[in-house]
Amino acid sequence: MKKLFSLLFLCLVMGMVQAQIQEPVKFKTELKTLSGTDAEIVFTAVIDKGWHVYSTDLGDGGPISATFNVDSKSGIEVVGKLKPVGKEVAVFDKLFEMNVRYFENTAQFVQKIKLTGGAYSIEGYMQYGACNDENCLPPTDVPFKFSGESKASETPAVEPVKQEKKNDVTTKEKVEDTVAMMELVSATVDSIATVSSAVAVSDWWKPVISELQALGEKHNQKDSSWIYIFITGFLGGLLALLTPCVWPIIPMTVSFFLKRNKDKKKGIRDAWTYGASIVVIYVALGVAITLLFGASALNALSTNAVFNIFFFLMLVVFAASFFGAFEITLPSKWSTAVDSKAESTTGLLSIFLMAFTLSLVSFSCTGPIIGFLLVEVSTTGSVVAPAIGMLGFAIALALPFTLFALFPSWLKSMPKSGGWMNVIKVTLGFLELAFALKFLSVADLAYGWRILDRETFLALWIVIFALLGFYLLGKIKFPHDDDDNKVGVSRFFMALVSLAFAMYMVPGLWGAPLKAVSAFAPPMHTQDFNLYENEVHPKFKDYEKGMEYALQHGKPVMIDFTGNGCVNCRKMEAAVWTDSKVSDIINDDYVLISLYVDEKEALPEPIKVVENGKERTLRTVGDKWSYLQRVKFGANAQPFYVLLDNEGKPLNKSYAYDEDISQYINFLKTGLDNYKKEKK
Repeated sequence: MKKLFSLLFLCLVMGMVQAQIQEPVKFKTELKTLSGTDAEIVFTAVIDKGWHVYSTDLGDGGPISATFNVDSKSGIEVVGKLKPVGKEVAVFDKLFEMNVRYFENTAQFVQKIKLTGGAYSIEGYMQYGACNDENCLPPTDVPFKFSGESKASETPAVEPVKQEKKNDVTTKEKVEDTVAMMELVSATVDSIATVSSAVAVSDWWKPVISELQALGEKHNQKDSSWIYIFITGFLGGLLALLTPCVWPIIPMTVSFFLKRNKDKKKGIRDAWTYGASIVVIYVALGVAITLLFGASALNALSTNAVFNIFFFLMLVVFAASFFGAFEITLPSKWSTAVDSKAESTTGLLSIFLMAFTLSLVSFSCTGPIIGFLLVEVSTTGSVVAPAIGMLGFAIALALPFTLFALFPSWLKSMPKSGGWMNVIKVTLGFLELAFALKFLSVADLAYGWRILDRETFLALWIVIFALLGFYLLGKIKFPHDDDDNKVGVSRFFMALVSLAFAMYMVPGLWGAPLKAVSAFAPPMHTQDFNLYENEVHPKFKDYEKGMEYALQHGKPVMIDFTGNGCVNCRKMEAAVWTDSKVSDIINDDYVLISLYVDEKEALPEPIKVVENGKERTLRTVGDKWSYLQRVKFGANAQPFYVLLDNEGKPLNKSYAYDEDISQYINFLKTGLDNYKKEKK
């Protein structure tokens, strides 16, 4: 099972290719003659620091082995297999659960051949795989082509022929890109019921990046805002403070620092050091998450069914822990060992170990919050998101220790520990249970299982938040709750908000847009029973079929690059598309084509394309639409909206995430006006 997960992970890493091309390995090839009949083709690589190239014959279920492939040959016989030369590194790879061999810094592979006499020629490619600690390259080809004249009895004076792969994309590579695109077009023409013009089909795939730039296009697509991630982490830290595992420790810790030092300034300095140590510990955890999964893996998490189901189960377990079913604790010997070490040391190390002890002891309360936070920020795809989220969390957690050390008199005004802290824990349990459904929904959408359609999702959320409201009113009890049935004012208002939110979602069962939950609920098209009329549905989810339909009916096209796991896509659909003016224009004046870049349906056959001089394999429908977005429009983020005429040319600059309805209407009308002018 782990090997299956490893293979799925590697496929996702290689499938979700960024538009920015990396080229950490540079190969050169040469033909060396050894005697009258013997020769060898030598592939020599220079490898960037941190990367490695895998060796030959690694076996199935592992990384990509180096292989020698012949497309055509004459006057030559291939002798034996491709052999690695030089210092190999042999290790056990935990990801693949197998022994692997690879080269660092430099690599060399040799293929022996035999010249049979007279004219000879050989053409083919060596294929290899390369990885670093963050990501992997897709299978990469090193092409070669040699020809000449040989005599069986003499050693021919053949100069070594070298081919070196360059960093820049050459004219030949650009031609290859065009040829590959034409092959992709021809491979998809069969899926169109009737094709009006083969030229029109090829035009639909032509890059229009320069045309978009002429219309004022500016690509500035970024990951989720770092400020937003920091604030999310900070709020998580504040919630962790109010749990029974942390809140009671604050006055004891601050008093300890102030009392153990006669010098008040030193006590305050120690408290500052303690707070800084907390920050270092949790930021290190965020960095470790990035190093463990790698940059590409974090991008893949957002639509990977295996990871999303794992996140769903993990949050359900965390919720059960907060409800009081059990406590998630680290082994007691860990905290005991660290605590005893702190007592036996002095200075900064002692304070750091005390902070580490706090992290271990409070894990039963902070663990679920940290887990939820890391899951949320990891699926944003930002490489630094875990570290930034943990920075916000740690600052919020460390802040009171420092502030109360600076102002000891504030300790007297601290609310006393009590049952209110367990209420916060249980409330967090309900929230984690609700958000767990979001991750199950992403996997459900990506693979088309249809077990969690929009109304099912909303029904579960209605029940969860209604139960939360009843709990806050004291109608439901959990194991660690006090017997006191009194409900305070703040708790009453929290119950009121929760029950009101549950009531707000009820109309969504019949198709109401529910803008407040649009980022989390499945898209409207999964709704089975819908009474809401102001609805926008794509006419097509296939690019060629949609373009053919628009050509036949003489209408412009709106391409919607979206994703099943795209939060901002759902927001746009609920907040903008449901506006009556917007929906009327899209439904009446455009042919809407929604292309899901994370669609997991397999293509009838894998399609090989050359993008920026590199061969890639498109295996799923989502791969195909993602490739279209990159090569035709020069973009790779969603949501991404572009208006096209019937030849595939843009009618306006593209539109990304912006919930300004007036701007969106202007975007649509400008494209429509340009289409009408073009027709005239």
